[in-house]
Amino acid sequence: MTSLKEKLVQSIKLIIRGGLIVLNDGLILFPVKKRRIVFESFNGKDINDNPAAIYRQLVNSNSQYRETAYFSVKPSVYADLVRQYPEIKIVKRFHLKWVFLMARSEFWVFNSRLPGWWKKNRDTRYLQTWHGTPLKKLAGDIATVAIPGTTTQQYHQDFATEANRWDYLIAPNPYSETIFRRAFKFHNEILEIGYPRNDVLITQDRPDRVGELKLKLVGNDQATVILYAPTWRDDEAISEGRYQFDLPFDLARFFDHVSEDTVLVIRPHYLVRDRIDISGYEDRVKVLADEDISDLYLIADLLITDYSSVMFDYANLKRPMLFYAYDLEHYRDELRGFYFDYEEHVPGPLVTAEPALLKALDEFTATGNFKAYRSKQRAFYEQFCCWEKGMASQAVVDLIHDKEREND
Repeated sequence: MTSLKEKLVQSIKLIIRGGLIVLNDGLILFPVKKRRIVFESFNGKDINDNPAAIYRQLVNSNSQYRETAYFSVKPSVYADLVRQYPEIKIVKRFHLKWVFLMARSEFWVFNSRLPGWWKKNRDTRYLQTWHGTPLKKLAGDIATVAIPGTTTQQYHQDFATEANRWDYLIAPNPYSETIFRRAFKFHNEILEIGYPRNDVLITQDRPDRVGELKLKLVGNDQATVILYAPTWRDDEAISEGRYQFDLPFDLARFFDHVSEDTVLVIRPHYLVRDRIDISGYEDRVKVLADEDISDLYLIADLLITDYSSVMFDYANLKRPMLFYAYDLEHYRDELRGFYFDYEEHVPGPLVTAEPALLKALDEFTATGNFKAYRSKQRAFYEQFCCWEKGMASQAVVDLIHDKEREND
């Protein structure tokens, strides 16, 4: 039962939203401002991913953008991000300044959706970068949505409505382009350029850079780093917007099967970043939720994942991967479903129980790879990394410059 306090809070939110809508409707009638661009990652939770890669390339190409380009962030993380990124202009999402900036921007560069009630200026171009090559069924392709607070029908409709506003959508590979067109019901321009966030995997995969990052992130430039980056599970919600996470292997047994210099880096989904217990292993386990995930790829000698799209990005490095799919049948058949035969195509050992995971770790510790999967690894790379040339960020910057010249 909803309490009186909750009803009051909801009523206040609706009143504020109504005011923002009225203000937005008026402001979008004015001309856009030259070189004004608003970036946002994961609904304002951080400054990272494709929007951050594009932002950095943009300000490097023309320093004037340091004064006219902004990152939109949630008020709850504003103070932390201002301290972390003093060189970036940061604005609080849905606050008054944000409303004025959004209404008259030349470009929005986002990797997640905006609320459907927020409208854009007719001269604003909306570039959607998205945030991963899809393995799991996506948007309109999901048969049943298990997210609290929405229905399957509404979820599908909200996605299609949002995608209709995107002027451009980045695709990392031909496989993704086909899925994006159908699942999002997207009919505008696809940019066939690879992901901007992956540029560094091509340009910075050097021993000196990797050693520098290992020293910075795990404290040892010679460490063997194993990165565990699982996906999130739609049915692990405690309540709307809150999720649980239990580490699916025992840390003591894990470290019995790896070398003494091994550091385990856990990269949780942002929805479960504060729910991981590493008590007693703080010296050998690092939970790195805020660091640029590309840096984590670069330091990782082995990636352990399950159904996460990190597999597609990490494949650019041509390093070994291990797939720990402990709930495979449930996830595949009841939650999201897959676009391809997961068991047949993953480019590394697929294990579903902890003993098999530990056995695979023994092989990696002894040989540094999984020899039986080399051909699958090559095929996977050719299918999913063929557009990744290290120039995606520059391609977007060139597009922005071209469109701005058209407006002069």
